Amino acid sequence: MKQYRPEIDGLRGLAVVFVVLYHSGLPYITGGFVGVDIFFVISGYLISSIIISDLESNSFIFKNFYERRARRILPALYFMLAIVFAVVCIVQPPGDLISSTESLLSAVLFSSNIYFWRTTNYFSEASEFQPF
Repeated sequence: MKQYRPEIDGLRGLAVVFVVLYHSGLPYITGGFVGVDIFFVISGYLISSIIISDLESNSFIFKNFYERRARRILPALYFMLAIVFAVVCIVQPPGDLISSTESLLSAVLFSSNIYFWRTTNYFSEASEFQPF
């Protein structure tokens, strides 16, 4: 097992700060994309190190790798989707529930990029109000 790396947690925190500040709407705060990029680099590094470690010990199996990832990520994803959808049902106007339900379904099916590509673009005003 890999040794704990506190500096990686620090970089994760920095990435979250960039993204939260970007979405806060403050003027001249444009670092949200930097935060996302930091997260992608960290994820790539950690996933690559897991794969390399397993390959070096001749224990890498695709099925096991994806099963571990799913067990780690899916419970949090489904919990957050359920909470956000409950809030959406309370606060959104009924006319917006159809598009929110469609975007929820695309999130569950891991096809959000395709859904939003077909319905909007990342910079449009509509995407700011899409909770999923």
